[in-house]
Amino acid sequence: MRCDQDVLQMVNPENIQKVKKIIKNERRIIIDEIMSYLDISRGSLHAILHEHLLVRKVAARWIPHKLSEEQMTTRVDWCKFMIRKFDHGRSKLLNTLITGDETWIYQYDPETKQQSSVWLFPDDDLPQKLRRARSGNKQMVASFISKKGYVATIPLIEQKTVTASWYVNICMPQVIEKWSILHPKAYLTSLQWHHDNASAHKAALTMDFFAENGIKLIPHPAYSPDLAPCDFFLFPKLKKKIK
Repeated sequence: MRCDQDVLQMVNPENIQKVKKIIKNERRIIIDEIMSYLDISRGSLHAILHEHLLVRKVAARWIPHKLSEEQMTTRVDWCKFMIRKFDHGRSKLLNTLITGDETWIYQYDPETKQQSSVWLFPDDDLPQKLRRARSGNKQMVASFISKKGYVATIPLIEQKTVTASWYVNICMPQVIEKWSILHPKAYLTSLQWHHDNASAHKAALTMDFFAENGIKLIPHPAYSPDLAPCDFFLFPKLKKKIK
């Protein structure tokens, strides 16, 4: 009862107007900052925002690649296969799995759409944002992780694109060496490798490397970067910190 009374006491016309003014002046402000400015509780602020001001925080929506029915079915089948294979994440087989991908790291990269999200009142127009270009200075790196965490990051030196030759002769040996340090008692034939369907990853030279070293390759469905851990987990978190 005491908490409810405190909330009712703080939800008054004066604080409602203060919150409204703060949001109009700074559309990207976060809840913790408003709480700090006005010295009010989270429950009081929640009531002001959603029950009195009727505001919501929105970000621009990304539009994914439009998949065919067959491609969507393949994605679902692949997810079911991975769930069964690794027993919902409980299987010890996960300890032998490496996943990796390549990405560009820019010297300057504009903020994400989530970072530029703003508070909207019911009568506000949807926000617009001018597109700003990334810097021309950039570095491509290949990064790999496992269940235990970070494994290796291999930069491309003196070339701008990933080729099968670079992947097989420079990148993969370094990653395997780092993985062997993390798993000194494991045999190379127990290693499972996961990457997307980039041309360098699917080239005959790469397939021959896997076969010669007895490394098991985990398949990946087409047009599905959102199912690759590096693309939906590692790189977004890394680049958000950089931005």
